[in-house]
Amino acid sequence: METKTRTLTPELLQKIDAYWRAANYLSVGQIYLYDNPLLKQPLSLDHVKPMLLGHWGTTPGQNFIYAHLNRIIKKYDLDMIYISGPGHGGPAVVSHTYLEGTYSEIYPNVTQDEAGLKKLFTQFSFPGGIPSHASPECPGSIHEGGELGYSLSHAFGAVFDNPDLVVACVVGDGEAETGALATAWHSNKFLNPITDGAVLPILHLNGYKIANPTILARITHEELDQLLRGYGWSPFFVEGYEPDLMHEAMASTLDIVVEQIQQIQKDARVLRNVTRPRWPMIVFNSPKGWTGPKVVDGRQVEGTSRSHQVPLSVDSKHPDHLKELESWLKSYHPEELFDEEGHLKPELAELAPAGQRRMGANPHANGGKLLRDLCMPDFHDYALNVPAPGMMGIGDTHILGRFVRDVMKMNEKPRNFRLFGPDETISNGLEAVFEVTNRQWEAATTDNDEFLAPSGGVMEMLSEHQCEGWLEGYLLTGRHGLFNCYEAFIHIVDSMFNQHAKWLKVTSALPWRIKIASLNYLLASHVWRQDHNGFTHQDPGFIDVVVNKKAEIIRVYLPPDANCLLSVMDHCLRSRHYVNVVIAGKHPSPQWLSMDAAVKHCAEGIGIWQWASNDQDGEPDVVMGCAGDVPTLETLAAVSILRQHLPHLKIRVINVIDLMKLQPSTEHPHGLSDPDFDSLFTKDKPIIFAFHAYPWLIHRLTYRRTNHKNLHVRGYKEEGTITTPFDMAVLNDLDRFHLVIDTIDRLPQTGNAGVYLKQQLKDKLIEHRQYITKFGQDMPEIRNWTWKA
Repeated sequence: METKTRTLTPELLQKIDAYWRAANYLSVGQIYLYDNPLLKQPLSLDHVKPMLLGHWGTTPGQNFIYAHLNRIIKKYDLDMIYISGPGHGGPAVVSHTYLEGTYSEIYPNVTQDEAGLKKLFTQFSFPGGIPSHASPECPGSIHEGGELGYSLSHAFGAVFDNPDLVVACVVGDGEAETGALATAWHSNKFLNPITDGAVLPILHLNGYKIANPTILARITHEELDQLLRGYGWSPFFVEGYEPDLMHEAMASTLDIVVEQIQQIQKDARVLRNVTRPRWPMIVFNSPKGWTGPKVVDGRQVEGTSRSHQVPLSVDSKHPDHLKELESWLKSYHPEELFDEEGHLKPELAELAPAGQRRMGANPHANGGKLLRDLCMPDFHDYALNVPAPGMMGIGDTHILGRFVRDVMKMNEKPRNFRLFGPDETISNGLEAVFEVTNRQWEAATTDNDEFLAPSGGVMEMLSEHQCEGWLEGYLLTGRHGLFNCYEAFIHIVDSMFNQHAKWLKVTSALPWRIKIASLNYLLASHVWRQDHNGFTHQDPGFIDVVVNKKAEIIRVYLPPDANCLLSVMDHCLRSRHYVNVVIAGKHPSPQWLSMDAAVKHCAEGIGIWQWASNDQDGEPDVVMGCAGDVPTLETLAAVSILRQHLPHLKIRVINVIDLMKLQPSTEHPHGLSDPDFDSLFTKDKPIIFAFHAYPWLIHRLTYRRTNHKNLHVRGYKEEGTITTPFDMAVLNDLDRFHLVIDTIDRLPQTGNAGVYLKQQLKDKLIEHRQYITKFGQDMPEIRNWTWKA
């Protein structure tokens, strides 16, 4: 590992090693110490936290990496942020942001002295303190890492359209076993060296997960090298356990990879070399729990899974461990690192970059600071002319596609808006965007390829994980975006959505974290129009996952037609710090509202459609509610049947766009007050509610309402197959015939007329079944139905 020309002078090597020891000392202190932060007194149990929480195993390796990244930031004047894939390395990122001064600037009560050290140590994994991960509370973090697998995706999302940014992304070898991370290595096929920044992956190969060895640590060097080269990377190995040799190896390797990155960018930006580069990466192989206790109670700890969490239990049951902890802490020689007052010694403090070059202070890691409003076209310009309710449209998302096209066009120069999706942008009806942009693609192309180019505003990869991770990284560093996906398969990122929603919830309470653009989902190809793909493609349950999150973060919209969709999407793209879920259809469907009416309806989020109702002169006999494009269609078709055959019935039609309007205002900021809800839905009349997704969600949102006992909901009940569009509704009792029958069953005043109508509709359902079985399409009266007042 010796080199002929050493990168580090002996003096600099000694300083970097001391800085590493300081970070390790702070990390151990965070896990263990409640008091006595500089060990000025003999360590006692009173100085140790009563409950020990944290993860040591990955921390010393990450401390080592961070210290060396500081050197190359200063040497090459890099604009760099750090992503901790093994997020349990929270002690490392907290330690380094404290040493560089960022932490105390953001949290002035955690001063850079002995009193501040005590607070720093005490707060870690402690009630009222901070989590053990690279959490939102930690300056410089855009990736908490509590759930593994997304670090590399976030890193690439951060550098898209950020040509000067470098993201050093530490990938844990346990994390590398996840499907999301294993696929993320392919992100280099989407990175444009002219318009994008660079990602430096550092695979932290320390051998073990929480209890088992890692796969990548147990294959041969040759096989690992071949694997990474097969992914398109140029791997450099830094391996060992002797600090002095590892310092020199890491320093020389970092110089090589930084200069390679800069050469790749120069070749592309100056020499216009369009060949896809093989970007460098580092495999950093160090012992798990490096520099920690080697043996505890006769069992090896360093270099094994036993060092993963808290390697020493220090309490009254383990009195000998107290001395071992004291020896461990003293092995870092804190007296050489900090002065009597607890200040980091000046010759060490000067190793950190200054100002915004510090990774904890880099504005890219607090993306709201860099966020600029989108240049937005006027969505009114894309309105459909709807002279009367019920005219046929070409498909709502096809209309939206023209709007998104122009959003992309108007923000082409700022390069701060992208469209993400798993190979479904055209399928979801957004084909218009390809009039002004392409899919970004750095791999090979053939003459038959369409809309592929080295630079483009559309990011498509058949991995929902990558699309979600890229978009999150893009948003977290101060840009805007939209994720379009088939409704059923957005479930693939359920857990990623969960983590992002948690991040937004926590950061919303941190005044120094500036709000970022909302995470916007457009779910098309939805459950009611997946009749051609069958049962596997029919699942509207993502909404259920979304509404579990904090009310101040989540929004769910179900626009019934294209004009409403335009108004909703304009609102979502302008919003901040939300997760907006918009569900819309792509197939030809009736259009109900003019743009003026749509804007008013969207602003209210819920309302009576007076043109479809006939209860203006008195109390309604029944309330027909609906949410979603197909439920709205079937509700209005049911109303037309009722008004034709039972004209004496007073019917009120209510359409819901903003789903959270159904919750009480005490539960969600968009929720209706009880008096407002009762004025719409009445206190005692039957409510027949047709819902896009699983029906129990409506019950869950409204269970406290006065009239909940009279609420009857129809929605998807897990019945599906390859069939006709209308039959999908029939299979789930959401169709117009079932809705009318449900109404009659709850209105005894319909008398014999109701009895006869109910029989006709049962016969009609039999006729429907026979017709589709014979002809393979819906009956003409279904296909050609139009609204008539």
